Amino acid sequence: MVRRRALVVRGGWEGHRPVEATDLFIPFLERSGYAVRVEGSTEIYADAAELADTDLIVQCMTMSQITGEQVAGLAAAVAAGTGFTGWHGGIADSFRASSDYLHLVGGQFATHPGIQPCERSGGEKDNFLPHSIKITDLGREHPITAGIEDFDLVTEQYWVLHDDLIEVLATTTHPTQEWHPWHRPVTSPAIWTRHWGAGRIVVTTPGHSLDVLEHGCVRTVIERGMVWATRTASAS
Repeated sequence: MVRRRALVVRGGWEGHRPVEATDLFIPFLERSGYAVRVEGSTEIYADAAELADTDLIVQCMTMSQITGEQVAGLAAAVAAGTGFTGWHGGIADSFRASSDYLHLVGGQFATHPGIQPCERSGGEKDNFLPHSIKITDLGREHPITAGIEDFDLVTEQYWVLHDDLIEVLATTTHPTQEWHPWHRPVTSPAIWTRHWGAGRIVVTTPGHSLDVLEHGCVRTVIERGMVWATRTASAS
């Protein structure tokens, strides 16, 4: 039996713990029959032959830089059937200067609203808000989120700019507060999929810290998303 091949690409901003975060999921991939390769930069995205033999890319690369050749290689591989997935800033806040990357993923981190200004201390918890992840009607039927009920988190709540090519499996709503400039609640996608050519993309926005990644619902969504995004027989 030929083993599926997964490529883990990690790095960028250290605040998202790219090594520790991806290490949480590598054992799952190996137990699931994947041969896993780990890279610490996006240089491999320019290696067309390597990506052609890769069934799944798991990316955890917050901010950072990518060359035109590398993003073109990634997009071509996904269009040819390589799956692409990740969580939080590792996929939704990557390569801010690349419009081609944004076009591929379909959604971009804009902000994570904070607590009341007078309560802020200057640390990361200034942006930890209690919020709910609501499964959509589509999400209740989709294999990634089927059987998962709405759940609550206290962590960064991503406000995402997005297009309507994405298929939204879960949402989160930002309320109005007197210290914020918006005037009505705003709903952002929290979990989405995207078909790109023969490839499948899955984005999960919760995942700022290891404890969030270990939350039962979040971890289940990420692991199911890896399997679902993996190159299908029709894309081989």
